[in-house]
Amino acid sequence: MKARARAVLAAACSIHFIHDGFSDILYVLLPLWAGEFRLALTQVGIIRTAYSGGMALFQIPAGFLAERWGERSVLAVGTAVTAGGFIVAGWAGGFAALLLVLLVAGLGSGVQHSLSSSIVSKAYETGPRRAALGTYNFSGDLGKVAVPAALAVAVTVVGWRTAAAAYGVIGLVAALALPLVLVRLGTGGAPRAQEASASGFGDWGIRDSRGFRALSGIGMIDNATRTAFLTFLPFVLIGKGLNVAGVGGALALVFAGGAAGKFVCGLVAERVGVIRTVIVTEAVTALGIVAVVASSQPVALALLLPLGVALNGTSSVLYGTVADLVAPERRSRAYGLYYTLTIGASSAAPAVWGAVGDLIGAGGTLVAIGLVVLVTIPLCLALRPAVAAPAGA
Repeated sequence: MKARARAVLAAACSIHFIHDGFSDILYVLLPLWAGEFRLALTQVGIIRTAYSGGMALFQIPAGFLAERWGERSVLAVGTAVTAGGFIVAGWAGGFAALLLVLLVAGLGSGVQHSLSSSIVSKAYETGPRRAALGTYNFSGDLGKVAVPAALAVAVTVVGWRTAAAAYGVIGLVAALALPLVLVRLGTGGAPRAQEASASGFGDWGIRDSRGFRALSGIGMIDNATRTAFLTFLPFVLIGKGLNVAGVGGALALVFAGGAAGKFVCGLVAERVGVIRTVIVTEAVTALGIVAVVASSQPVALALLLPLGVALNGTSSVLYGTVADLVAPERRSRAYGLYYTLTIGASSAAPAVWGAVGDLIGAGGTLVAIGLVVLVTIPLCLALRPAVAAPAGA
């Protein structure tokens, strides 16, 4: 039983690695597209928003489709659509084409977070679920570290079109392999008809509505801050004299810190509590962003690794709390709702901050982004009763 659960977790981690790789190679590609197609920062933000917006829009539909056809079928189709989008992007000739292709690719990627989280939580229903979900989240950060760095190097050799298409082919192979693996493990298939919960949790299965709202609010701000920061960080670093390959390496530092943060912040939360951990990580994030903008290139690069710990570490603490606030039989829907809210916020952020960036520049925009993250701290007060209750323990 433990071996099967670990195999399910490994499959979910693999697909998370692939999808987060797709999402975060955009941070390498955006400056290249801006230069080749003469895009303003507003247009850059809109392109990033199209991808994230597609992800947000399809979270809840993915949950409902999984209840009819099973997680593994929906995951496979969504992964294939995303991979195909990056292959087609190589033929894009301008802003409008990129916008449409990335919107469709984002819709495909919208299946991954909620359905993979559901599969993992079911496999560890009576085991170390929080640790398993933390491992699953960590695997996404590995994709964020490895794939953008590898693509940045590949771009210098074969160009962005060939490099993006090559990773798309890898995604197609993963889409074909995933359902075969999950069928063998006997998970992710079309579920039997289930009765609605008799416990009064409602259609979404939320046990503590006030706590879920507070958790979602913190997650929305945290995700929006992270996406907007990563979207415009390359422009600030290029302004400090860094080349494209250097930007890929810089992003790898942020993501490596984020991967470590998933574990470090989880351990810290066990010792000092969820609320204190979130307050500390968000405060460090705000200070770190401002410091990166104000520093010289060598100092800014040195700050990226510890900044990544705080920037991404918060999400691990938040994701681990979602399953505790919802009923197991509605977990796919509830995860879909949570990811819709948080990814929706992150999808809107680049377009909004891109407009700001055209007015005050990329550096000033990052400073403003860093200050906005501090809004999460008052929301922690509303979350405190939920994490102190037995359901959130």
